[in-house]
Amino acid sequence: MIFDPGLVHAPLTPFSPDRRIDFALYERIIAFHLRYGAQALAVPMHVGESVSLTDAERRALIEFAVERAANVPVMAHVSDAGTGIAAALAQHAQRARAAAIIATTPYYWTPPPDMVLQHFSQIGAAVDLPFFVLNAPDDMAGSKINAALAVKLIGKLPNFCGVIDSSLDWQFMTELLTEAGRVRPDFVLIAGNELMVSAGAIGARGMMSALAVIAPKLVSELAVLCHAQKFFEARALQERAAALRQVVKQGGVATLKAAAGIMGRDCGAPRPPLLPLDAAAEKKLAVKLATLPFLTAEPHGW
Repeated sequence: MIFDPGLVHAPLTPFSPDRRIDFALYERIIAFHLRYGAQALAVPMHVGESVSLTDAERRALIEFAVERAANVPVMAHVSDAGTGIAAALAQHAQRARAAAIIATTPYYWTPPPDMVLQHFSQIGAAVDLPFFVLNAPDDMAGSKINAALAVKLIGKLPNFCGVIDSSLDWQFMTELLTEAGRVRPDFVLIAGNELMVSAGAIGARGMMSALAVIAPKLVSELAVLCHAQKFFEARALQERAAALRQVVKQGGVATLKAAAGIMGRDCGAPRPPLLPLDAAAEKKLAVKLATLPFLTAEPHGW
């Protein structure tokens, strides 16, 4: 099963002052991503505060995104602590006409490799959709995803088609494409962040971006050059993306939402336990963003 999503945008989830999902604003966010180069959407990823959403809210977001995204595929993030819960979310995503599902290792639990294999096998077997495993060690300490696991999953699941990797572990990515590619030549590696040049040189065919809400033109240009394997030309753009990542990474979702607001795209405050930046921190962030001259070429406002 082949599914090659290209440039995937990971939208933020907006909340109203009473902490409910603001679907009117979410529609505007989706439209923004589609207008500025998203070839696919991943909903709701960790940057979309998936772990702060109820099961019903996650389902509603996926349904809403599929309906509003028109012909752009929506990849449904179905990760959960329980295998059965994640499998049920995957089945819902299929009924909602999502294009693919994404899952990572179980939240909180740190099961050994055999249990991780069973976890992914049951999620993937619950649907016919293309299935991507998310390797995000910064978010998911404990259980490991490695090339051997991927090869075993290929043997169990005809719909396991790739890994989204944000580890920046070049040895892992090389082993993954070498070992998985031997048994499934169309196996897809997607860079899980905007540091695409090295990942692309290894063989990554796509990129998932959270920074697209701030600098969609930069992200799109970087993805185009890397897809064309013009890695030398892409280096300057990569350095700009890295500089932007350095500015926003410390505060996580709260900083990303504040940065979007500074760019004229208010996406609301994060949901507790996450807290928004205070006025002083937001002012410092605005000063740091002002030192990045390439942001003047990015859209301001919606």
